[in-house]
Amino acid sequence: MTIEGGARPAKESGTYRIGGDLRVDRLGYGAMQITGPGVWGEPKDPAEALRVLRRAYELGVTFIDTADSYGPFVSELLIRQALHPYADDLVIATKAGLTRSGPGDWRPVGRPEYLRQQCELSLRHLGLESIGLYQLHRIDAAVPLADQVGELAMLREEGKIRHIGLSEVTVEQIEAARRIAPIVSVQNLYNLANRSAEDVLTYCEGNDIAFIPWFPIATGDLARPGGPLDDISAEHGATPAQLALAWLLRRSPVMLPIPGTSSVAHLEENVAAAQVHLTDTEYETLAAAT
Repeated sequence: MTIEGGARPAKESGTYRIGGDLRVDRLGYGAMQITGPGVWGEPKDPAEALRVLRRAYELGVTFIDTADSYGPFVSELLIRQALHPYADDLVIATKAGLTRSGPGDWRPVGRPEYLRQQCELSLRHLGLESIGLYQLHRIDAAVPLADQVGELAMLREEGKIRHIGLSEVTVEQIEAARRIAPIVSVQNLYNLANRSAEDVLTYCEGNDIAFIPWFPIATGDLARPGGPLDDISAEHGATPAQLALAWLLRRSPVMLPIPGTSSVAHLEENVAAAQVHLTDTEYETLAAAT
């Protein structure tokens, strides 16, 4: 399935209001892959990275997710270079709480003074006065949760962030965080082939909390020749990855997939998934396949 002319296919994914007021089109873009290998340093093709970001908005994407640790800061700076001043309907979400010491290395740090420092840096790097959605990238087991979420709550009271989100958490951790401050989003690993966070998704749906699945287009053995994705892909003229995204969009109204890529061609393929509409039978066949 391809995109024609000046179409904005992301608009066909439906909308969701993060925190009840930040309206976004549900198929977003994850900006991790516009950095260098190992999510470290500058991208091999900075010009293509800028084209990807601009093309995403042209295609109707109004929700871009990044983090201070992507690069570090490379992703945020590229977003500013490509899209600032931002359109009124564009929501930039970022995260703090993982530090980097080299390619592929991620270490949780949730000390309040560190989270505040990183928020100030993200505001500067993104060119924002307030961050629409600020997420705790990982809970730091060495720091009381009340200190971590409490600092984000103070940043929210000061107007430096609008809403607070969490990443890679359990239902129990979400409930504990909600006793400290309002939580409007959760970002966990989830895709058609790996639904281990099903209980978290169910909780989010029941409490109107946005669920942002990272690594959303993994298909595993489902895309093998003769497998369920292969068969349904042929019927729709779509790729297995597009079907995997279409399935996620159908799975829950609070689902906000953020497929990432460093290539315009791959971006266009991903966003075209919003135009794939599964029948009830196709949806159930894929759901039952894992």
